[in-house]
Amino acid sequence: MNPTDSGAASLRGIDVIKDNLKRLPAKPGVYRMFGEHDDVLYVGKARDLKARVSNYARLGGHTQRIARMISMTKRMEFVVTETETEALLLEASLIKSLKPRFNVLLRDDKSFPYILIRRDHEAPQIKKYRGSKMDQGDYFGPFASAGSVMRTLDTLQKAFLLRTCEDSVYSVRTRPCMLHQIKRCAAPCVGLIETEDYQALADQAADFLRGKGADLQKRLAADMEAAADDMEFERAARLRDRIRALAHVRASQDVNPEDIEEADVFAIEMDGGVSCVQVFFIRAGQNWGATAHYPRHEREQTPEEVLSAFLVQFYDKRPPPKLILVNKLPDQAELIADALELKAGRKVEVRRPERGSKKDLVTQAARNAGEALSRKLAETASQTRLLAEVAKVFELETPPERIEIYDNSHIQGTNAVGGMVVAGPEGFIKNAYRKFNIKDTSIEPGDDYGMMREVMRRRFSRALKEREEGNGANWPDLVLIDGGLGQLNAVIEALAGIGVTPEDVNLVSIAKGVDRNAGREQFFRPGRAPFKLPETAPVLYYLQRLRDEAHRWAIGAHRAKRSAAIKASPLDEIEGVGPTRKKALLHHFGSAKGVSLAKVADLMEVDGVNEALAERIWGHFNSG
Repeated sequence: MNPTDSGAASLRGIDVIKDNLKRLPAKPGVYRMFGEHDDVLYVGKARDLKARVSNYARLGGHTQRIARMISMTKRMEFVVTETETEALLLEASLIKSLKPRFNVLLRDDKSFPYILIRRDHEAPQIKKYRGSKMDQGDYFGPFASAGSVMRTLDTLQKAFLLRTCEDSVYSVRTRPCMLHQIKRCAAPCVGLIETEDYQALADQAADFLRGKGADLQKRLAADMEAAADDMEFERAARLRDRIRALAHVRASQDVNPEDIEEADVFAIEMDGGVSCVQVFFIRAGQNWGATAHYPRHEREQTPEEVLSAFLVQFYDKRPPPKLILVNKLPDQAELIADALELKAGRKVEVRRPERGSKKDLVTQAARNAGEALSRKLAETASQTRLLAEVAKVFELETPPERIEIYDNSHIQGTNAVGGMVVAGPEGFIKNAYRKFNIKDTSIEPGDDYGMMREVMRRRFSRALKEREEGNGANWPDLVLIDGGLGQLNAVIEALAGIGVTPEDVNLVSIAKGVDRNAGREQFFRPGRAPFKLPETAPVLYYLQRLRDEAHRWAIGAHRAKRSAAIKASPLDEIEGVGPTRKKALLHHFGSAKGVSLAKVADLMEVDGVNEALAERIWGHFNSG
């Protein structure tokens, strides 16, 4: 359905809603409410759009949050769906992409890592994997964190001796690596184990990750006893070490509910208008880690309401398990289960257990959620005090919600990179970090002022465009620049060129003290005298931490760029030579220099290189 027509452009609040009601069908769908600057205020779904939206047209009976949302509404848009289930899935997708002000929002929605046993090689590789499942092999997960994956991988190496090296390293080995020496790899690369025996180890590792660890331990124990009886004591010792490694994995997990094959466990705890959702991942009867989330919501919203929104957003881009256990039954639990079934193509159950091991598991998750929430509230209180001090120091009207900190990094002007980090009431907002590869060729190597001008022009040109489009949420309340008065003036000059003045954004530069000593920093602001803060002031430590984080981020971005430049090959410049042909050429000739010395006939011996490409490669290296 089209948005509100131009004839209703002057309407606001309830009048906008009443105007839309005239044209709304009594069908399932999704509605969006827009504010003054065309920013999305709220996304909702309904089994009956007309009935649902009519509730907003009532004069009273709304919560403070809903009343405020209604008063800010300037227009509405609608999408009709076939079923309420489809509406629920569309609602979750729109909430995640648009991040409306009045919706419950899942924050820190990163993808979770998996363990992959690659099966496209005669010697399967085991590795951590994150992203779309493109490689051929067996995937196990999700795990709650990279740390839990690496700990499990470490033990699996000890137990099954599988390689972790890439194919490019594997193919050029002539002798066993250190991992074989410390008994973490069977060294299939140099033939110290038969291919069939190595593949059997990979199968055993897969069985263990599928929950067959107890059976595997019994088989290995029987093999160990048989080896000891045959006086093959070295083999018996190796089997003993493998059994110990497997036992360590199982014993190190806090929860091993062997009666649950596959489940995700959610427990929500709420205090002071803040909530924590603790998630346990149970796969193959094993606990594959836990993670805590702190969704954004209004104070008056109930745990059941928050958990309902959280679940649908959580599974927007990831497959749900067969069983979802919760400590609070979310609103519209049956509808959520139907929606997840539609996504998964199989039965999905959302259940609040009342007894037994499942109840114990949920109780433990709830206890972890409560403890995590207590820590979060303590940190938030401290952060709130610091931001209030920042506002006082820099004469801001309110404590800043978004602080952007900038720094540059280069070596004698090469591989120059600008870095931006972002902080707010919740600490560092790492998904908002940005790096800027310096593109302006007119900038002299090592010109820090020129680099800062480019970074600011690019950042605020985009920010201006976003604000004009109705999305002003990313406009900073405070900008900190690592540098002195020169950097500050360069920023002012750059922003003036795109129509942004110091009245539009609060600018502060932080100059390092004498001999670069921490605690002696000077602060510069437009039109004001520089000043220092007491060396022991907590707010100074906080500002130093912000500055140091920007420095760390910029240096990291520079090092990554420099490393990529070092690894760059002349072959990358040749049209028609992609990653596969590049790999084949390097494997055949040993190096880019070897390729440069090859004749056309020699180049044609490489798989995928025809005569035309061979001549192009030869010409690239021999054209004068």
